[in-house]
Amino acid sequence: MSPAFGAMEVEHYSKGVLLEPFVHQVGGHSCVLRFNDKTICKPLIQREHQFYETLPTEMRKFTPQYEGVVSVSFEEDEDGNLCLIAYPLNGDHDNLENLDNSDCEPKSKLLRWTNKKTMLLENEKISKEWVRQHRKEEKMKSHKLEEEFEWLKKSEVLYYSVEKKGSVSSQFKPHNPWSMKCHQQQLQRMKENAKHRNQYKFILLENLTSRYEVPCVLDLKMGTRQHGDDASEEKKANQIRKCQQSTSAVIGVRVCGMQVYQAGTGQLMFMNKYHGRKLSVQGFKEALYQFFHNGKYLRRELFESVIKKLTELKSVLEKQESYRFYSSSLLIIYDGKERQEVAVDSDPEDLEDLSEESSDESAGAYAYKPTASTVDVRMIDFAHTTCKYYGEDSVVHEGQDTGYVFGLQNLIDIIKEIRDESGE
Repeated sequence: MSPAFGAMEVEHYSKGVLLEPFVHQVGGHSCVLRFNDKTICKPLIQREHQFYETLPTEMRKFTPQYEGVVSVSFEEDEDGNLCLIAYPLNGDHDNLENLDNSDCEPKSKLLRWTNKKTMLLENEKISKEWVRQHRKEEKMKSHKLEEEFEWLKKSEVLYYSVEKKGSVSSQFKPHNPWSMKCHQQQLQRMKENAKHRNQYKFILLENLTSRYEVPCVLDLKMGTRQHGDDASEEKKANQIRKCQQSTSAVIGVRVCGMQVYQAGTGQLMFMNKYHGRKLSVQGFKEALYQFFHNGKYLRRELFESVIKKLTELKSVLEKQESYRFYSSSLLIIYDGKERQEVAVDSDPEDLEDLSEESSDESAGAYAYKPTASTVDVRMIDFAHTTCKYYGEDSVVHEGQDTGYVFGLQNLIDIIKEIRDESGE
């Protein structure tokens, strides 16, 4: 049985765990699914699985925690709705005694994702027909999906209202359109293969956004090279072209996706990889500025923590002999929920009396300072990672991944520039 089923707390449903779209996926093409509040899962790729199982100790704090493997089936419920269900790897569907799915929905409450088209977001550009509930699958023809995917591809930067009456809901679950796209494509692939195969291995990983009420996520494609050593000539040429036409070739990093909360308007802004590829170096810098700006003011209190973590990661990677992290991404995550600002000389007992107005930047510029915020920096996506310790690779690299380290240094320098230019 997978390690994931040995150390988790118990409260289970006897018919498996319903996998839902992971609503905070902002980039990548592989489908990421929500297993429970603290765990996500994605299709198992042998090379990535090998990376997590042989991960150097010093890198663990900069990657999601690996939690094992599950078996995933493509199924229909009693109403014909398509869904993905996770089971223990040994195939015993009726025994999940060691599986922590205490916050998962039972199978009787399956998310009718393919029929609802629910984004749970307000946007006038989206047809009202797409958000009507309980649509039957037979009415959702394939051309509708194609039209939606094309719309998502063309709409590279989107703004959605996510709050009402000035407060962020504790059930904050906006559906990033990129996660919906990836989920739909995964369902389609598995549906097409259902007659020949209906058991897939998925790896379980830590949900890096679980600690944040309103996660702001920046996905950065790192390195000056994206293709793996095993890439076909066509794939190689395609990846080289993408690098040459983007900031990857110039500074070793490009925007692959973003979601950031705009406190001033109560909106969530999404930026996808197509927009990220078009950015110049100056445009990349402006996108970073936008990521750290909540629509009211720049989150300056985040800079030192981000710079410190990136510098530490750079030091760790400089010591990694032979590793190449081709097509890997780097996530920067923080909480977009406005934190109460604290008076510099205030008594802790008085903090509860701070008014909403006092947290406004203009009102509290001199009397208040932001409370500390947690920022996370993690490497993800290792499907094309290689290392001489893997053994079977035909190409063996020596020394550090200079392209990745180059990108990290430029990222650090640009964030420092934004910090210094914004002042205090």
